[in-house]
Amino acid sequence: MPPTPDDALTSLRQAMDYVPQGIAMFDSALRLVSSNGRYGLLLALPDHLLKPGTALFDIALFLGDRGDLGQGDAARLAIERVNAITAAPNTVTQRLGNVGQMLEFYTSRLPDGGLAISFSDVTARIKAERELERVNQSLEGRVAERTATLTRVNAELESARAKADAANHDKTRFLAAASHDLLQPLNAARLYTSTLIERAKSTGLADLANSIEASLTAVEDIMSALLDISRIDSGALRPVPIAFSARELLKKIEVEFGPMARERSVHLEIVATNAVVIADRMLVGRIVQNLVSNAIKYTLPGGRVLVGIRRRGSRIRLDVIDTGIGFNKDQHRLLFAEFSRLERGARMAQGLGLGLSIVQRLVAALGLTLELDSVEGRGSRFSLFLAAARNVRSVAEVGTPLPEPVFGQLDLRILCVDNERNILEAMEGLLSHWGCDVRSARSLKEIDRDGLLEGWYPDLVLMDYHLDQTSGLDAIEWLRHNVGGHLPAALVTADRSPAVRALAEERGIAVVTKPVKPAALRAAITGLAGQGGRQGRKAG
Repeated sequence: MPPTPDDALTSLRQAMDYVPQGIAMFDSALRLVSSNGRYGLLLALPDHLLKPGTALFDIALFLGDRGDLGQGDAARLAIERVNAITAAPNTVTQRLGNVGQMLEFYTSRLPDGGLAISFSDVTARIKAERELERVNQSLEGRVAERTATLTRVNAELESARAKADAANHDKTRFLAAASHDLLQPLNAARLYTSTLIERAKSTGLADLANSIEASLTAVEDIMSALLDISRIDSGALRPVPIAFSARELLKKIEVEFGPMARERSVHLEIVATNAVVIADRMLVGRIVQNLVSNAIKYTLPGGRVLVGIRRRGSRIRLDVIDTGIGFNKDQHRLLFAEFSRLERGARMAQGLGLGLSIVQRLVAALGLTLELDSVEGRGSRFSLFLAAARNVRSVAEVGTPLPEPVFGQLDLRILCVDNERNILEAMEGLLSHWGCDVRSARSLKEIDRDGLLEGWYPDLVLMDYHLDQTSGLDAIEWLRHNVGGHLPAALVTADRSPAVRALAEERGIAVVTKPVKPAALRAAITGLAGQGGRQGRKAG
């Protein structure tokens, strides 16, 4: 007669009593299910604590009373011990036994919530390791000296880090307040460089101009990332959920990252959608920007990046899929760590490894879900889940496409207002090269004093937000009151706070963030010119 399952289980239990390790199983309530003889022997437990149903805490409390867990209150020591071996899916710990032997414990949480414990007496191994260490000590004198130096340096760094943490709140407040001043000179440099690139085409200076542009872009990316982290950590980012068109979001991604993808010979595909979602539009846009930027950076030439929307029940899933270098599951946590980059990715593209750290912080701040799936060497999929709007119109009309940036001459009259002269000069150079008739001023007072609007009607106005005597929003309202209520306008600002963006949207004013990217500026200007219907030409 073949053995029954009960016979096999009995045989297994008998065999377990002969293994040198102590083994025990606990259920999801952390009560003993079974153990082998070695378990009770190594721990020197009384029989009543080896009965099925015994709580793990009761065993730990007994060990704490006996002194196995060190000096202190037995109950507190028992709680700490239980927490230590159950806090993670898998743990490895060591402690002294009741007769001074060294015990090494391995614990694993089971799928049903239970706990498996195995341990053994490793006293002999520990002694051998210490003996080997003693033998090698004379050969490792210089290593020990260097280790001591490194320990001292680490202690100094730790002290500096502690001081930095103590001042972290003030730092984040300062960075949030200083973002305008930090980005102003970079904005001027980007505008000057954009003009230089266009004028240097087909000349020997083209490569130099493009190298300068690449360096400025790297600086901008780093500063923007640090400012984003600062705003998140300081609590300055407060989500403002609204209904908006996913098509609008994806169109902006296409306009912004199309040139980058073409430069890297990566095919960027944006799948059209009519979905309307509810979320903070600016912060979700920042998440998708980081995901798409990473996807393009880490996809080899000839690869593809796909951005699209899928409906999943009451939610919308926004996918960013690439055929890039990918990663394995063991690297998931490393991906989202600050200043951490995978080795192959670091060889492919420059950066500090902040993009996905910002994504994770923003996802947490918005209460969203982000899934990732990847196969090393084949590509990755990042999926952001958003709430779907039902019978709600988006803030922008769902069916209204965003303008594509137009190349060639724009032939527009543009009024630029900024309190920084170098930014005005750079903006004038770029817009003039695009065929625009540009007039500029540093304030409303200067516009009035110099009579800039006498006999000249602008097609649109580009207005800085931080002016010396008023805000850019109020200045635009003044211009519309005195020039014409239909005057199209864009707020050009380094202030990326949701409050400023919301105020601008309420007044029908577009927002272009500094440092200004030429493609984004051109797209904004094209859209504004379409809004105005070139009424200024008729009036002129």
